[in-house]
Amino acid sequence: MSAQPLPPFEPPYVMAVFTSLRTSDDGGYPQTSDRMAEIVRTNPGYLGHESARTPDGLGITVAYFRDHDSLSAWREDLEHRAAIEHGRAHWYQSYTLHVATVERSHGFVRDDG
Repeated sequence: MSAQPLPPFEPPYVMAVFTSLRTSDDGGYPQTSDRMAEIVRTNPGYLGHESARTPDGLGITVAYFRDHDSLSAWREDLEHRAAIEHGRAHWYQSYTLHVATVERSHGFVRDDG
C-alpha cells in the first residue's frame, strides 16, 4: 500500500507537531516508537498521526486529537512520560513541540477513473 495523507477531520481539533533531530543512539527506539503508537491508539480522542524524516535527519510527526483534554491525557501517560525522559537522555539531539487548534481542514484526492 502506498503512503497516503490522513483525511481531513471535522474542526475544531488539536494537532501536536513534533520536530526532532536524533542522536546516533538507536538502542530501543524502534520498539519504543511501536509501543507509543500502540498506547496512543487507546486514547478515545486520538485521531491519527503522520511522520516523515528528511534525508538530512529532520523528523516531523504530526499527531491529531479531538481536543486538548485528549492531548493532555497522552502527554501525562506514564509510559509516554518515561519514553520522553529516555528520549531526552539518549535519542534526541533537539526537538520542538508546537500545539495548535485547527479551525479549518479540507483535502483533495485525484479521481483518475
